[in-house]
Amino acid sequence: MAAMKKILVAAVVAAVAAFIGHRFLKLKEISLASREVPVKHLNCHYIKNIEYGAEDITILRDGLAFLSTGSHCPGLPWFSDEPGKMYIMDMLHPKPTPVELQIKGELDLSSFNPHGISAYIDEADDSVYLFVVNHPQHKSQVEIFHFVEEKILVHLKTITHPLLHSVNDIVAVGVESFYATNHQYFANDVLNFVTVMLGLPWCDVVYYSPKEVRVAADGLLAANGINISPDKRYIYVSDIMGHLIDVYERKEGEQLMHLKSVAVGSLCVNIEVDHKTGDIWLGCHPNGMKLSMFDPKNPPGSEVIRIKNIHSNQPVVSQEYADNGHVIMGSSVAAPYEGKLLIGSVFHKALCCDFK
Repeated sequence: MAAMKKILVAAVVAAVAAFIGHRFLKLKEISLASREVPVKHLNCHYIKNIEYGAEDITILRDGLAFLSTGSHCPGLPWFSDEPGKMYIMDMLHPKPTPVELQIKGELDLSSFNPHGISAYIDEADDSVYLFVVNHPQHKSQVEIFHFVEEKILVHLKTITHPLLHSVNDIVAVGVESFYATNHQYFANDVLNFVTVMLGLPWCDVVYYSPKEVRVAADGLLAANGINISPDKRYIYVSDIMGHLIDVYERKEGEQLMHLKSVAVGSLCVNIEVDHKTGDIWLGCHPNGMKLSMFDPKNPPGSEVIRIKNIHSNQPVVSQEYADNGHVIMGSSVAAPYEGKLLIGSVFHKALCCDFK
């Protein structure tokens, strides 16, 4: 009997070890730990004043670009203890230069930690509202600002809700309504690591309005960037750990119906959409392991991917920029405008490039 117990225990231990080993191999696969990308540069220069990351960038049709900077993300490096800031840059200027936005109103700027952003223009009076995901003390909340003049954001409202528990990015669809992605399921980092190890697709997209808050789509490994088509009919979501861009159609009641997934072969973060062509632009991490195990001697690289004709039967996925981390580390967003391309990063610098 004792010998049988020993055999049984040994078998269980061996099975558990084999399972854990398999999941670690799967984690390396998911994080693209062995991927190296050849350098593919554009004619770029560093954007002045941006030294500690521009995690998200969005550009209005009139050329005004908003940048969220200084994001402190748990598990990733950061090189400044200063709170985050918001910048604006006029892409129509001969030499676009970011200017820090002054934030007015009742918002604790000492703990301001901006992440994903989205701009909304009210068709009634052309007012511009800026929605910013904020992580003070690593909590999740959404700030709504009114862009009132050239250098000023007026804080209007802070939104919190139990369903908005690990917000990564946001896309505004009204003056006070939006879709937001949750990139984690649990508040506990260990449990979240286990969900990734097990490949559990438990993350979701939440719809918020003053009248209702609910899950609009689920079944994602890690929901990251989100944006909307120029005709406002479709929502695009980056499932970063699945290496996919998911396409949803907005239905009655703001529910999202999944239409398709497009493989991109990289860990893509934020999504920007060309106002004219509808092309999808993605700031991506070509190797997630290098990002999480940061080594300045072997820095994490950067990659920009574009998707043309995403709604067709044969979307065209192309790599538009790639760097080994010696120019820009940890790219997170690529925003196009009239032949220019802004590339932001989680904690490093930002680039302005020509792609025509």
